[in-house]
Order: sequence, then structure tokens, then C-alpha cells
Amino acid sequence: QVQLVESGGGSVQAGGSLRLSCAASGYTYNMAWFREAPGKEREGIACISRSGKTGYAASVMGRFTISRDNTGNALYLQMNSLKPEDTAIYHCAAYGILYGGSCLSQLNNRATYWGQGTQVTVTS
Repeated sequence: QVQLVESGGGSVQAGGSLRLSCAASGYTYNMAWFREAPGKEREGIACISRSGKTGYAASVMGRFTISRDNTGNALYLQMNSLKPEDTAIYHCAAYGILYGGSCLSQLNNRATYWGQGTQVTVTS
């Protein structure tokens, strides 16, 4: 069982930046960030393979950057130009099986491991 622990959430004004981190206790394949906002469906916003291939949802493209360290066990999300609509609980997720398609298409499948989430609040 792999444990995922997020950190780095907080409150920021619109236009500001935050960096989220996620530490994985073991080996995983694709990793991703999801977010849950009140009254909205869970949204997969960014993903990355072990080789470093990335994918982004249209809602964050050009503003957010996902990255992973050389060990593959640390995941990051750099969030710039934040908007009030980015307010949500952000979850780190990881997949325990090798997937043949793009990591973005795998976001439609349930992740194997989930973090507890970290709150991001963007004020106008």
C-alpha cells in the first residue's frame, strides 16, 4: 500500500501563485492532481508519467505545471495566475498499474492511491 501526503495548500489572492507537493511512500506509475470544488464534480487537472510526459485539463493549461522528481516519488504542482474558480481541495493521486495510453486518458479511471487533500483558496 502506497501512502500519498500532500502539502503546500493555503490562501492566496487572485493572480498569485502556490506550489503543492506530494510525497509517495512507494513505487507508482502515472501520478496526477485532482481537485474537488463545492457543488462541482471531481476534476482531473494534470498528470505525469514516470518518463515525464505530462497532460493538462483545459481549465489549467498554461497556468499550472506538474513535475516529478528523479526518484518518481515526489510530485509537484506549480500554480500560477490563480483565479477564484481554482478554489478547491486538491488531491494527489497515483496509479499502481502500467497504462498504455496517455496519462490524461487514464484520468477517467479510478486512481489506485489517493492523498488526503489540501485546501487551496483564491480570493478576489
